Amino acid sequence: MGQITKDTIPPEENVPPVAAKGFLGFIEKFTVLKGAQRELWLTFVIKLFIISAYSITNKTLILWLSSDLGFNDQSAGALIGWVWAPAMTIFTLLAGSLTDALGLRRTFFFGVFICLIARAVMVFSSIPWLALAGGLFPLVIGEALGTPVLIAATRRYSTTRQRSISFSIIYMVMNVGYLIAARIFDYVRQSLGEHGHLDVFGSQITTYRALFLVSLGFEFLLLPTIYFLRRGAEATDEGVRITGEPVRHAGAALWDRIWLTVRDSALDTVRLFKKLLSQSGFYRLLAFLLLIGFLKLIFLQTDYVFPKFGIRELGEGAPIGRLLAINYLLIIVFVPVVGALTQQFSAYRMVIVGGAICAASVFVMALPTAWFHGPANGAIGQWLGHSYLGLKGGIHPYYIMTAIYTAIFSLGEAFYSPRVYEYSAAIAPKGQEASYGALSYIPFLFGKLLVGTGGWLLAAFCPEHGPRHSATMWLIFALAASVAPIGLIAFRSYIRVPEAGRQD
Repeated sequence: MGQITKDTIPPEENVPPVAAKGFLGFIEKFTVLKGAQRELWLTFVIKLFIISAYSITNKTLILWLSSDLGFNDQSAGALIGWVWAPAMTIFTLLAGSLTDALGLRRTFFFGVFICLIARAVMVFSSIPWLALAGGLFPLVIGEALGTPVLIAATRRYSTTRQRSISFSIIYMVMNVGYLIAARIFDYVRQSLGEHGHLDVFGSQITTYRALFLVSLGFEFLLLPTIYFLRRGAEATDEGVRITGEPVRHAGAALWDRIWLTVRDSALDTVRLFKKLLSQSGFYRLLAFLLLIGFLKLIFLQTDYVFPKFGIRELGEGAPIGRLLAINYLLIIVFVPVVGALTQQFSAYRMVIVGGAICAASVFVMALPTAWFHGPANGAIGQWLGHSYLGLKGGIHPYYIMTAIYTAIFSLGEAFYSPRVYEYSAAIAPKGQEASYGALSYIPFLFGKLLVGTGGWLLAAFCPEHGPRHSATMWLIFALAASVAPIGLIAFRSYIRVPEAGRQD
């Protein structure tokens, strides 16, 4: 799925409020989807398959690089954090131009075919240079084509009244995909063993390549789903309209069309940044977003650091996916509730509150494990370990600590994450809301660069062999996360810009 991020995507247009109130009003918000075009429902299914495939791959990458390809902690972390993940962000930004040149349906197919080839290479190749050059790096391009296409498809295939709830469902489907991926991640590792093998067409593939095989299966499911999208279909308030898909430079040959569109987009981007650089608000927003990057570091480490930590501290086959799924379950509940209860407060204030909660949550992992032996052996620990996680025997304190940390972090994420995008739009000069909104993806890019250091922290404090001091690693993460709320408070007189419609 393109640059998959757990972002709440704001609808592009305001939808007039429904007349009904209370429970009936709540139900009516969903009934607007009655009579929605099949393309909208197919878009939800496509989102689910793309998210599931991407999330399985993302959780497996760091383990595959070390176990199958022989990378140590440092080089694996640097490759993911400093090359692969940032490249996906960059290609996602460029993918919008390709979508304009090819049209939605063609871009969907193009991205899926790239991912099919790349994932197949990662499944069946054990040669490091081939697995990287023919698998991992092409996968960046294929995945990056998903995000802008899905956003555009959701808008194109929904009417004005359906648009708001459609983007909300896209967000919900994204979290369902994360949940599915988390369960599959645990099931395959526990069934085959952390370093087991699976026989496929006479070839022995490792556990981690078997996980890539599952993601390849999701990719195949996308082909018939995309096929049923009608070429040129568009939902309007008057009904479905079938036209030729709007593309730039339609009269040019395919490759010329792609080149001309990318060239035009690059020139537009240069002109945009020249304009932004002349505005003081741009630098304030940039400082704000760089501080948020320290919070995104904590979110990103769940894919690129936590799997190795979990296996080394909790043992092979540890239900890492189900532990992380606590976040996906809670965020579905917390985001709408917190959003409804804090509407009257400024976005900047809520980002500080949420950032402080997120930073505080990480300190739980830095506490002595001995403090949690009692809760681990108590009723809550037994329910968590035996009923939810399916463990046998004693419950390691890190299970309780991770659950507490994840629950608190989820609450903080619900406070700050949606408001980051609101703040970017609220302080934007009139007519530049989209430009400022696009900048709100900078924290993920900065967070990925920071998480590239995770390999060194693992090697130093949570090595595969030898004594471990994992609490120190988590203390460093907690202190890094604390940079965000402290910086937002300390530099608020410079960073903060009055928000449209806010008094405080």
